[in-house]
Amino acid sequence: MEFSNRLIPLMREGVEVVKMILYKKLREHLSRTQPEREDIFLARLTGAVVNELFGTPNDQEPFATFIHENSGLIEAELKFLAQTLPEMRIPLTDALRMQTICDLQEGLQGGHDCRALLEHAREFNLLLSDREMPMPHTFTDMVRRLGAAFGLILPPLPAEDMSENSTN
Repeated sequence: MEFSNRLIPLMREGVEVVKMILYKKLREHLSRTQPEREDIFLARLTGAVVNELFGTPNDQEPFATFIHENSGLIEAELKFLAQTLPEMRIPLTDALRMQTICDLQEGLQGGHDCRALLEHAREFNLLLSDREMPMPHTFTDMVRRLGAAFGLILPPLPAEDMSENSTN
C-alpha cells in the first residue's frame, strides 16, 4: 500500500510533465501556422486541446465559453495532432496509459471514464496500440529525459556527483 501511495503521485507528475511538453510544442506549432491569431487565443486553444486529450477540461470562465465556441477547432487540432507532432505519440501513449492506471487505482477520479480517453486517443491515431505498456521506471526515465531536454526539470545527477554532494 505504501509503495502504491508513493508510486501514483510520481506517475501523475510524469503525466503532467508530458502534458507540459505537449503544450509547449503545440503552442509553438500553432504560433507558426496561425500567426494571425492573438496570443491569448492560441494559449487557450492549446490548453483546450491538451485538456480535451487528457480528459481534464477547464470548466471555469472564460475557458468554458472558449471551449464551447471553439469545439470544432479543438476537435480539428486533435484530429491532426498525430501528423502535426508525430514525435509525441510515444510519450502521449505512455502518459495516457499511466494516467489510466492511476485513475483506476484511485477509483476514476474527476468523473471521466479513463478507458474512453484511451479510445478517444486511439481514434485520433495518437495511441500506439501495439506499444508495450511501460513499467513505472521506464516511464519516469523517459519523462526525466524529455523534461530535462525541454528545461522543465533538472536532469538527475550522475551517481558519483550524488555521493560527493551527500558528504558536503
